Amino acid sequence: MSAALHPDTVAVHSGRADLTELGVHALPIDLSTTNPLPDIERGGESYEAMATGGRPPADGSMVYARLWNPTVARFEDALAEMEHAEAAVAFSSGMAAMTAVILAQTASTGLRHVVGVRPLYGGTDHLLGSGLLGVETTYCHPSGVRSAMRPDTGLVVVETPANPTLELVDIAEIVAAAGSVPVVVDNTFATPVLQNPLDHGAAMSLHSATKYLGGHGDVIAGVVACSEETAEALRRVRAVTGGLLHPLGAYLLHRGLTTLPVRMRQQQENARQVVQWLIDQPEVDEVFFPGLDGDPRGILERQMRGTGAMIAMRMGGGYAAASAVASSVSLFTHAVSLGGVDSLIQHPAALTHRPVPADARPDADVLRLSIGLENAGDLISDLAQAFASLGARNSSSAVAVDAELAGSWSI
Repeated sequence: MSAALHPDTVAVHSGRADLTELGVHALPIDLSTTNPLPDIERGGESYEAMATGGRPPADGSMVYARLWNPTVARFEDALAEMEHAEAAVAFSSGMAAMTAVILAQTASTGLRHVVGVRPLYGGTDHLLGSGLLGVETTYCHPSGVRSAMRPDTGLVVVETPANPTLELVDIAEIVAAAGSVPVVVDNTFATPVLQNPLDHGAAMSLHSATKYLGGHGDVIAGVVACSEETAEALRRVRAVTGGLLHPLGAYLLHRGLTTLPVRMRQQQENARQVVQWLIDQPEVDEVFFPGLDGDPRGILERQMRGTGAMIAMRMGGGYAAASAVASSVSLFTHAVSLGGVDSLIQHPAALTHRPVPADARPDADVLRLSIGLENAGDLISDLAQAFASLGARNSSSAVAVDAELAGSWSI
């Protein structure tokens, strides 16, 4: 596809190059678990090619769905194009994707030291520190990456915007500090619409595709955009460990990509309006959102194309206030995950970051909001009535919402 095309167009048309040849317009779903073999020799050659990370030969067979599936491959091609990558490899979950990255890198180099740049998603932080994958992890903040590097360091793991406090990390600076060691960036919060880590030197861009890529809370998946060489290593891990993505999930994700730019723009605008309201509320001590600090290091301007739609807030009443608000919302759903069309609220310290050691865990007074596609005024009204449950304001003032937002029904 032409590099001159706008990203919105790429989102709609990527990964569909073979549809005309197939004579279809909508994405087909191939649910086959096994495939006919042309003959023993070509069947065996096909198996070996894919089991070692390659693609199915043109005159061969896809053999078995653990090795290759065309529906999954179309989604991978689409995501790779959106991420400005040579290839992408999809997995059954974001954690399966991160596990494959770690296993592939340590297996290919024999280097078993990892630098984890905090804050990270709680599951990633826990995986790196668990010892389950045979790696030793040194945790640090972005400024400490260079000093954390060792001769046996094989991977640097970073997330930006970070989960849950939305801290921005300069990817190019991390890459420079890592030297020849590959850097994997969790790009889940930003999505390829707002950020392309490989353009800033990262070796891999990883997504929990469950979130914004799918966008509707009905599929669990992970995907890594990278070079073809790295993709081959990741496919080998996927083939051996069985962390494959089901074709129906790949179909839903590929369809989700077509509306991703539109969703991200509106969710981002909704988040901006919610943030502007939150910063004036006496119940909130601090709001975490990219750019609120004026972007003094220029990371937002240099690295991203927008702020995203995630918000974190520190409640003035501590854990008790955070718990009360999470339990009092009615339009927001009190649930983990993020990035869907409906808005969610959750308490990171008690849930997604519960396995993280106490000294690195988010504070107990912090709530995380994933802003969806609802009317921003309605979301603000819901938060206002939840704040009223804290008793800090009388009920009449607690439900007061900016008239412009409350009355904004235009699309």
